[in-house]
Amino acid sequence: MTDHEQGGVGDVPKITLYNNRMSPCAQKVRIVLAEKVIPYETRDVDLPGKENLQPWYLKLNPAGVVPTLVDGDHVLRESSLICEYLDEAYSGDVSLRPDAPHLRAEIRLWMKHVDNSLHPSCGALQWPLAMRPRLLEMDRDEALALIAQVVEAPRRERQKRLFDKGLDAPDVRNAVGVYCQTIDRMERDLQDRDWLIGDHLSLADIVVAPYFQTLLQYGWTDLYAATHPRVTGWIERLQGRDSWKAAIKADFDAETRAYLRGIGTKAWPKIQTHMAYTGAS
Repeated sequence: MTDHEQGGVGDVPKITLYNNRMSPCAQKVRIVLAEKVIPYETRDVDLPGKENLQPWYLKLNPAGVVPTLVDGDHVLRESSLICEYLDEAYSGDVSLRPDAPHLRAEIRLWMKHVDNSLHPSCGALQWPLAMRPRLLEMDRDEALALIAQVVEAPRRERQKRLFDKGLDAPDVRNAVGVYCQTIDRMERDLQDRDWLIGDHLSLADIVVAPYFQTLLQYGWTDLYAATHPRVTGWIERLQGRDSWKAAIKADFDAETRAYLRGIGTKAWPKIQTHMAYTGAS
């Protein structure tokens, strides 16, 4: 376990985050914890090794996904709900949701978009690069038996397609399209402000942010950098925050960054092909 002592001297974490550093869902929870200066400890879960499907973890999280947050006697699942819980339970000096009900509703719309569209799209892009290689080292029947243990049917079927076809799977083309549409929407929303909702950083920004870490780590910033200046400024503002540095940047040393950039560079021509299909420039 790793301790994150962000509170005052002598604070003892009572929160345990079952975590994977590459998981966007875990990353957004870590950003919230950092923004609100909540001490916690992490227990890393080996996703490529399918530790998330082990009985001990399924008892904690029956869906077999990360993150899971344990706060004393409370076990919280679903990353967007965990983010809301932390903002409510640890009010402190920092609030990540505006007071106006209509703005809170807009935050939930972004959360819904992330959970329903952007997250599965990110999974389709990351899985062939982060998960597939280890499975390809196994006997095919052994690999498929592991995938068959995935609890949720849509994720299970998607992983089968990605295992067989890699970046040529139709899920990848659809994922690139979702990313391009999301970036266009963000560019419009950021036209007259620095953040997605209201005048300050909010949960809307935090739940979207990790899906841009995926683009950064693989060197796929051409999806937005030359064509969407407001989105470019938005991600640069996030990268400048202490929460980003603590929750994301600190987990990627130079060797890891170089490795991820290398596999991303090899995959980029295929991503460009999918971009052309979607009509993105």
